[in-house]
Amino acid sequence: MRVAEALVLARELGVARLDAQLLLGHHLQRPRSWLIAHDDATLDADAVAAVEADLRRRAAGVPLAYLVGEREFHGLALRVTPAVLVPRPETELLVDWALQRLDALAPGLAATVVDLGTGSGAVALAVKQARPAARVTATDAQPAALELARDNAHRLGLALEFVAGDWWQPLTGRRFDLAVSNPPYVAGDDPHLQALAHEPRSALTPEGDGLAALRRLIASAPQHLNPGAWLLLEHGHDQADAVRRLFIERGFQPALTRRDLAGIERCTGARWPGEPL
Repeated sequence: MRVAEALVLARELGVARLDAQLLLGHHLQRPRSWLIAHDDATLDADAVAAVEADLRRRAAGVPLAYLVGEREFHGLALRVTPAVLVPRPETELLVDWALQRLDALAPGLAATVVDLGTGSGAVALAVKQARPAARVTATDAQPAALELARDNAHRLGLALEFVAGDWWQPLTGRRFDLAVSNPPYVAGDDPHLQALAHEPRSALTPEGDGLAALRRLIASAPQHLNPGAWLLLEHGHDQADAVRRLFIERGFQPALTRRDLAGIERCTGARWPGEPL
């Protein structure tokens, strides 16, 4: 099989050309530019078997990131596995907002930041990369996720603290200047879950109306936040009103929402009262 024939097979299977090129490049250890210039190159038998298998997996809906083992997020190359949710571009909004909040703190403050439910470590690592002086803690209840996040931190040379536990539970007695989270928020009966069947369901939905994790994060936040600290949360496209209401009812103010590049209300954050340290 030649490169061009592999791309024909991909088209017949319904796999996007870019995805097919990235899979080919992964197996041949060649950049996409090389594939374009060498579409007559011949694959050996092992490469043919591997490429065909992955093209069929991709056609069946397996995320490309799982097949190539990597995903770019906020300029970082992260290793990903089926143990964690694939980092989404829209989550970069959460990172950008977190960086702006850190910049608004007192100059010279070694701010403490916590990323709750870190998964691959994407958000925590992006914050640490952009603001090296911040002291970043990342939590996750899933051992496989925490191990992967640690591995990503090691490969990237970023020093983070990793703590095993469910949301705020392992952080008794600790307070932070900033908290962020991209929790599961898809409603349990959302039809879109069927298309995401290859990703861990627990990272996508808390079941029910999708707000359970968001409720827990907001309800327990005050005992873990310094005066003036912000809690920033990613949520579903139709949950902004509910999340703002949860913040206000818990005593946060103000509660603000930001839209992603598609114009969707994607993240809501609120400030715990009092002057920042």
